[in-house]
Amino acid sequence: MDRPTIKSKKGPEAIIQEKIVDKLRRYEWTTFRTHGNEYQSGFPDLYAMHRTYGARWIEVKNPVKYEFTPAQLKTFPVFQSCGVGVWVLTSDDDSEIKKLHGPANWFVYLL
Repeated sequence: MDRPTIKSKKGPEAIIQEKIVDKLRRYEWTTFRTHGNEYQSGFPDLYAMHRTYGARWIEVKNPVKYEFTPAQLKTFPVFQSCGVGVWVLTSDDDSEIKKLHGPANWFVYLL
């Protein structure tokens, strides 16, 4: 008899998001998950705050084959027009985390 295969209900972006949250907490960021299901599309995945760098909206994307949803393409420009940035992170590497120290970068991923 074959053993049953246990499949995770978490996709690759959810796994990356957990690693990013863990790393940010080690760097004294306070993080909040802003949604947790497929019906809340268009909104960034995380809200993070740091006493030096301020608040950041973070969208977590898979490093390959990332794509913004139509809802995100409507929402993110509205955020920007209100002076609120969205940062896209694709891993928990230090080089990715350092992107939070610079300007919002979501529009770079449209190219």
